Amino acid sequence: MNDDSNQSLIAHLEALRTVLLRSFVALGAVLLPCFWAAPYVIDWLIKVMLDGENISLNYFSPMEVFILQIKTALVVDILLCFPYIAKQIWNFVLPALYDNERRFIRSIVLASGILFATGVLFCVFFILPLIIKFGLSFISDNITPVFGISNVITLALWLGVVFGLCFQFPLVTYALIVNDIVSYATLRSKRPYIFVGVLALSALLTPPDIVSQLMLTAPTYGLFEIGLYFGRLRKSEKNS
Repeated sequence: MNDDSNQSLIAHLEALRTVLLRSFVALGAVLLPCFWAAPYVIDWLIKVMLDGENISLNYFSPMEVFILQIKTALVVDILLCFPYIAKQIWNFVLPALYDNERRFIRSIVLASGILFATGVLFCVFFILPLIIKFGLSFISDNITPVFGISNVITLALWLGVVFGLCFQFPLVTYALIVNDIVSYATLRSKRPYIFVGVLALSALLTPPDIVSQLMLTAPTYGLFEIGLYFGRLRKSEKNS
């Protein structure tokens, strides 16, 4: 390896170190305000999830709520810093991309953020209250629910992130078709397998109850169909 190659490798490693350093500094700087805001976030999630239901959440150890606030602060910290971290990563990979690749990535960055936020909000305002109501449907004279706050809020945080990521599915489908990685005809013919794959992924990522699994499967597969449709339109425009 010649000196130019060594210098190029060192420059890339230095740039990567800068990206990682800036990302961790941003996460550290925002973490303290997120920890201060964590109790308010938890209270808001409880209010939305319970949706007027006359039940209370319990904790079973002295440090449980404190640990939950730390966990909530970390998740909120990552979500708030994600745009900045994504920009740092974008600046790092930008010099290695061709003009058409840069234009394509720019076109989906905003859509990715919007879809992620939509997935999180869909989960918080629709899925989580539905799961709580489903759980309460088993109340009887001999069965009384006792919900732990840690279990409920951890479920909310996990499913929020899962739905945000799964709502990226149409962009993945669109990118595969537009960039000629997989043809539209191939994806269309594999619909049954893709549906089964989405169903299996939903079962893996959600709690072991049929409601949350189906509520993740239905929009995710629907978004796949949307990505398939727009990918076909885009290819038709490029070929015309």
